[in-house]
Amino acid sequence: MPTNGYSPTKASVLVVEDSPELQTYLRLLLELDRYQVEIAGNGEEALQRMSNGCDPRVVLLDMQMPGMDGLETLRRLKELSSSLKVIMCSGVDDPDKIREAVGLGAHGYLVKPIRHLYLSAALERCLNESPAERPTEPMRSHLFVLPSPSLQ
Repeated sequence: MPTNGYSPTKASVLVVEDSPELQTYLRLLLELDRYQVEIAGNGEEALQRMSNGCDPRVVLLDMQMPGMDGLETLRRLKELSSSLKVIMCSGVDDPDKIREAVGLGAHGYLVKPIRHLYLSAALERCLNESPAERPTEPMRSHLFVLPSPSLQ
């Protein structure tokens, strides 16, 4: 069905995820919401892409990856670009890891399996937040942690 309307992409998102299945799933969800998607299979690849000119508005970053984990990747990404917006993704809802990620500058934390609605909400909130709205305390009061649906 042809359309006359132009549907521009919203923003670019770099997905850093080692699972090919989750890469495909996240790409599909993001492209449905009109995001431009780049994929990196691990932290090293993400850093290389950023060093080579990849300039995403948001990074979706897996916590548990072989080699460089998500927290170390976050630390190094923030060294490259302190204003970079990063949403952590993990299969584990660990308060200590969440605190550490927040201390390193993460804007959000999604617990896997990631639901489309939660992903969309997290990205919109992250993209609409200005740097002036981010408090400087170590535990930012408005960090959002979105849980996974209960698996029954």
